[in-house]
Amino acid sequence: MNYLKIFSPATVANVSCGFDSLGFAVDAVGDEMTFTKTAEKGVKITEITGANLPYEIDKNAAGAVIQKMLLEANADFGISITIHKGFSPGSGLGSSAASAAGAAFGANQFLENRFSELELTKFAMFGEEVACGSQIADNVAAATYGGFILVRSYHPLEIIKLPVPNELRLVAIHPQIEIKTKDAREVLPTKIPLKDAVTQWANVGGLIAGLYSENYELIGHSLVDIIVEPARKNLIPYFDVVKQNALNAGALGAGISGSGPTIFALCKGDEIAQNVFDAIKNNYKNTGIEATAFISKVNNEGIKILEKK
Repeated sequence: MNYLKIFSPATVANVSCGFDSLGFAVDAVGDEMTFTKTAEKGVKITEITGANLPYEIDKNAAGAVIQKMLLEANADFGISITIHKGFSPGSGLGSSAASAAGAAFGANQFLENRFSELELTKFAMFGEEVACGSQIADNVAAATYGGFILVRSYHPLEIIKLPVPNELRLVAIHPQIEIKTKDAREVLPTKIPLKDAVTQWANVGGLIAGLYSENYELIGHSLVDIIVEPARKNLIPYFDVVKQNALNAGALGAGISGSGPTIFALCKGDEIAQNVFDAIKNNYKNTGIEATAFISKVNNEGIKILEKK
């Protein structure tokens, strides 16, 4: 194989109650990346579209990941890549994660799949550090494994893939403002009352139980964040209005995707998802803020091969 084209999905992280520990892959939105094997060692980025990202290998999440993998594998070849962003950085949908996870997956194909999904997640976390300054796993693990994932432990890294109920649907709206992950982390509380921590732990357990039992009502009751969302929602204009409209239209729950500004809602079935989409798609009209919205299934497969030769 000398050429590979892949789709690397956007992801929703935190999923309300699961800060830095829960995430899932999106089916409708993501990046396309191409990889071409070269005789010359090293990594070269030949084209980036859809976003203004650095071409310098050590400053680009995808480039840095591939470089690290080729060095570790002592590869006798190089890889040239293109990155076509399907959604914007700073959206809260795991933009750098899609690039980093996609890069790890693609490079691994040329290395005869020597690295496991867990090892690919670790490489992608390095890419997240290059892009955002932190080795966070929730987005990259969701893109790599597909479906819903739980980061059970960071030290050592342990990823658990969770089941996805068949009728679960995502509705998301992205107001066209940018919130940097670093800025969103700076507003987080440094101390949490014990009673709030207990409530949050219970919600995480309830959400996971709801996924395993396909109990949509339990999923909805558990999609509550009393720690991070109250601190971050003021960074997102009209957040409370959009969330309430989604709930009024039948959403199981709604919250901030990643560090924002995208607002996500989980729904049961296509009809309710369409109702929620209709209820929120124009919420930013006449506010001076552009916004895009979409409906998606959860992507159970993760990164997909589109073409290889």
